[in-house]
Amino acid sequence: MASTWFRRWAAASSGSPDAVAKVPPLGMPIDEVRAELDRIRHPFRVAIRRSKNPFNVGGVIRTAHSFLAKEIILIGTERYYRKGSMGMQRFEHVVKVDSEEEFVAMAKERGWFLSVLEKDHERPVGLWDAQLPEDCVLVIGNEDEGPGDVLLAAADEVVAIPMWGINHSYPMTVAAGIVMAEWARRRYAGEGRVVVTPKA
Repeated sequence: MASTWFRRWAAASSGSPDAVAKVPPLGMPIDEVRAELDRIRHPFRVAIRRSKNPFNVGGVIRTAHSFLAKEIILIGTERYYRKGSMGMQRFEHVVKVDSEEEFVAMAKERGWFLSVLEKDHERPVGLWDAQLPEDCVLVIGNEDEGPGDVLLAAADEVVAIPMWGINHSYPMTVAAGIVMAEWARRRYAGEGRVVVTPKA
């Protein structure tokens, strides 16, 4: 049974002028808010490999929350700035694994499809032509070394985001947002709504 807040949220997302309904009531327990969000999460995951900048990790968590990713997996990444995530880490499922090998073993055991971002790979597929299946894991490498050999070897597809300038790469948070937006565009384009109606 959906909470009163969740039902009001669904109504607001459907076009009701009651936009304030999208904000949980003050004092609503975080676990309850997270449980309600779990009802409408998307099936894709986001994984970040050994980021050097905790603020970048926080920014990706905030972005993943905006797209309601199923999980955010930190590979060998221990710290993130809560300021960067704007507190959204409280409502997300953040999973930590110690190494790339542990992550790959987990992915194989659970049958995850790994879409690894890396434009400097010998044969990447452009983002517009990538598979990005419903329940893929979008794997983002670190700021200097990218995803690294272990994750590239395990990739089901290596995805490059098109670039037109002379700079070498996108900022981590921007790259994450572009790929999540493309994943969502393929599933929601043509609906004519900024906010997708949750299924209450």
